[in-house]
Amino acid sequence: MRKRSVTAVAMSAVLAFGLGACGGGTDDNNNTDGNNATPEFNAAIGKVFSPSTKTGGTLKFAISEDWDSVDPGDTYYGLSWNLLRTYARTLTMFKPVPGKGSEELVGDLAEGLGTPSDGGKTWTYKLRPNLKFEDGSPITSKDVKYAVLRTVDKGVLVSGPTYLGDYLDLPEGYKGPYKSKGVNTDQAIQTPDDLTIVFKLKQAFGGFDYFAQLPGTAPVPEAKDTGVKYKEHVISSGPYMFESYQEGKSFTLVRNPNWDKATDPNRPALPDRYEVTLGVEANDIDNRLISGDLDIDLAGTGVQPASLSRVLTDPNLKPQSDNPGSARTWYTSINPKVAPLDNLDCRKAIMYAADRTGLQAAYGGPIAGGDIATTLMPPVIPGYQKFDLYPAGADNKGDVAKAKEHLTACGQPNGFATNMAYRSDRPKEKAIAESLQQALAKVGINLTLKPLPTGDYFSLYAGKPSYRDGQKLGLMTNGWQSDWNDGFGFLSQIVDSRTIRESGGSSNLSIYLPEVDALIDKAMAETDATAREAVWGEIDKKIMENAVVLPSVYSKALTLRSKNATNIFVNEAYGQYDYMMLGAAK
Repeated sequence: MRKRSVTAVAMSAVLAFGLGACGGGTDDNNNTDGNNATPEFNAAIGKVFSPSTKTGGTLKFAISEDWDSVDPGDTYYGLSWNLLRTYARTLTMFKPVPGKGSEELVGDLAEGLGTPSDGGKTWTYKLRPNLKFEDGSPITSKDVKYAVLRTVDKGVLVSGPTYLGDYLDLPEGYKGPYKSKGVNTDQAIQTPDDLTIVFKLKQAFGGFDYFAQLPGTAPVPEAKDTGVKYKEHVISSGPYMFESYQEGKSFTLVRNPNWDKATDPNRPALPDRYEVTLGVEANDIDNRLISGDLDIDLAGTGVQPASLSRVLTDPNLKPQSDNPGSARTWYTSINPKVAPLDNLDCRKAIMYAADRTGLQAAYGGPIAGGDIATTLMPPVIPGYQKFDLYPAGADNKGDVAKAKEHLTACGQPNGFATNMAYRSDRPKEKAIAESLQQALAKVGINLTLKPLPTGDYFSLYAGKPSYRDGQKLGLMTNGWQSDWNDGFGFLSQIVDSRTIRESGGSSNLSIYLPEVDALIDKAMAETDATAREAVWGEIDKKIMENAVVLPSVYSKALTLRSKNATNIFVNEAYGQYDYMMLGAAK
């Protein structure tokens, strides 16, 4: 996570500017009321379990800790992107259907996908008529423009992707509407009328419809924007709005009376309420799911190790579970800015000493955790190359001799000490840190473990260079799910050193490689799909050669279906149950 995934979409189609044809598909999976489906393992993968069109009822969600923000312009957790579609609408969206249909982009606020011109440097969207905010005021193209511009200020809204700010042809030195108030930005975004918005790019990009589905395009009325405090009352553009919000504790979503189904063909808006509780202990979440007291573990990363064997062996529980994979890799970032990890051989010592079976076990083993990873890119991403630069021995428990060889080469024959950060509310990440602590100790590398809060993990701690370097965080648990499934959608935000922000909020914690930045630019300029995909594989290998990432697993997650929820399916765009499409029996 951080973020997100979709099933494979070839970048060649993107660059061919052919996305306007991707809105097709006629799947209608919500044609049966009731809760009569027969429970079976993986019943919500590739199809809908307990399809329903029944409205009413309450869905109860819980998560072990808060995340970055419910503000669509200040968030980069996949669970957040999944949930916020209930209260925020973006220009485009991934089609909310199970299986391969979720590869498709369709219009959301916009009537359809964008119209490119000027060779792909200009993109025009037409908004649907009669769109309204929760207070009944009209949603216009100016509200979308303002929303996009506010995401440029990474000093205030530190989280979220940098795509829009990086690609839009903004005025030199523009820092967003808070710091550059009154600056004319028409060279980047034009709103010729209330229903038309035109984006101007620095360079052609055929995949701009993917940018248009980013949460940062959800409209924000300028008069009601309170900057970082906007999360305390996000103004709804979707079918639900905030009834209450207690930061770090809970919030409740209820129906937005000014949402009009006639303007929104994508959302069924089945439940009456969403109740979200924060700060619930992770194992307690599993127990409450099993008992039926809870509907959804909002994190969507699967049951904890303590519940795993119980779910898999109980003939009543296993049929209530699903085991989806995703375009996600769980990994540990190795910080080359902290001595002695500024030495390549010291980093390679960690790569060889790690017990890969221990890392896999920490995430739940091969079924619930995923396959052992030897690369940063997962196999589902076009351009993936299978290789293993640091063989961990016949048993995959580490190569102690090779690790010691590299310790000697880096001038630390007896080992060294460093710190390792992990998210404090996540038992699996604690288990990762403990596994590495035990494995690395065998070669004299001593880890001091530093638990940090999830909500600020990227904004204030691991994702803030001054903190991570000042506190000598040599290793940091991390993970990434593709924003969309190609090399750019997976790699760009986590390997390009130009995305690292001193203000914090970066997803790239350890990769400062000019040669990688140059390869990204090379890939984006390459129009041949096969050649471009080869560059993504080259980037992956370059990163592994520099030993700045220690992969753990290509993710899977054993998740439990609610006894109360209906209309349940895994949306492959998020690798989780589709929170927007769920119904409630009561």
